[in-house]
Amino acid sequence: MAGIVAIVGRPNVGKSTLFNRLIGERKAIVDNVSGVTRDRHYGKSDWIGKEFTVIDTGGYVKDSTDIFETHIREQVELAINEADVLLFMVDSVLDPNDLDIAFFRIVRESNKPYLLVANKADNDERMFMANSYYSMGVDLIYPISSLTGSGTGELLDELVSLLPEGDLELDDDIPKIAFVGRPNAGKSTFCNTLLGEERNIVTDVPGTTRDTLFVRYKAFNNDLYLVDTAGVRKKSKVSEDIEFYSVMRSIRAIENVDVVALVVDATRGLEAQDMNLFSLAQKNGKGVVIIINKWDLIEKDTHTAKEYEALVKQKIAPFTDVPILFVSALTKKRVLKALDELMKVHASMKTKLTTSKLNEFFLPIIERQPPPSLKGKYIKIKYVTQLPTQCPSFAFFCNLPQYIGDSYKRFLENKLRANYDFSGIPVRIYFRKK
Repeated sequence: MAGIVAIVGRPNVGKSTLFNRLIGERKAIVDNVSGVTRDRHYGKSDWIGKEFTVIDTGGYVKDSTDIFETHIREQVELAINEADVLLFMVDSVLDPNDLDIAFFRIVRESNKPYLLVANKADNDERMFMANSYYSMGVDLIYPISSLTGSGTGELLDELVSLLPEGDLELDDDIPKIAFVGRPNAGKSTFCNTLLGEERNIVTDVPGTTRDTLFVRYKAFNNDLYLVDTAGVRKKSKVSEDIEFYSVMRSIRAIENVDVVALVVDATRGLEAQDMNLFSLAQKNGKGVVIIINKWDLIEKDTHTAKEYEALVKQKIAPFTDVPILFVSALTKKRVLKALDELMKVHASMKTKLTTSKLNEFFLPIIERQPPPSLKGKYIKIKYVTQLPTQCPSFAFFCNLPQYIGDSYKRFLENKLRANYDFSGIPVRIYFRKK
């Protein structure tokens, strides 16, 4: 099981820069203007083989009347509640101020494991200046530079040792399916429609968090765990950010299941948050089925579904080999068809192809269309084998793996998909030196 790490701290200490370094892409907006990160961003990271999700929170501002800053504060508190480990970030050049102290109190009271990260420690003098934070009562300070990456190795070594170990105590042979999506897309209605068809719930198994619930479902020759990420929660504040809470739960669920049903409101279409969840499912190597719900509310002609599907595929490219179903959870239309598709994707994820079968299929294709030569060097792929991983992964052994480009990788993946049913499944292709 992966864990969730939240980077928290007052504005302008470099949280987004560290976030970008950890996930390896410039996703968060970085600016010298304080309070630029008004939203959370989340992405996957890994260190020494251990994967985790990173949340970049907006700057924490205490007792502010500014509506934006009140909003940011609520979301940060929510991130602290949901995370497994906190990276509390401060500016090594400045002495601790009232905001840092107020923030540290909240971090400590959360009873979550935390590491104090003193950013902008680009040289020995700045590393020494970071020691002023010991006055707050911290045990250890990790001086780093999120800009250059210095000090991040030691920080990550400690961080991964604090992440939770082990999976949920569920029967591994039984498919686990999570329903994720924006609030009010119809996730609960979909689950309730399924459960209402023939109530045959065996047990309610609480998940790793206080809220994610795995419900055992046995009906219509199916036996699986359903996870509805929309469940009701006692809200500590009326103004709590429901959308962010929905995302946090979805991240948890995605990490703990086999297949993800991305439920989209047909009247709104695929939006940024849906795309983030789709991308997270893909990066986690989970099967994905896109369920366009509330299809009964759309005015239709004979081409509507086809045009809608083309639009969705355009947005999710390049991973477009994904089942897209148009349902109405309210009128129960195609709900069981969607469940069948989810089970089919789960079954396909377990596809194991023998090395002889793979080579029989791939070697003639590679011979006809070998990788393009680069700098006068000819690449020879000798053989291919499937790796023993959760999602289908294939290793192509060759003389010069470093010279094979993404376009040839896509070419091989497309051939694989054309011949075997990997619809809705992220396929991994690696080139290894023979």
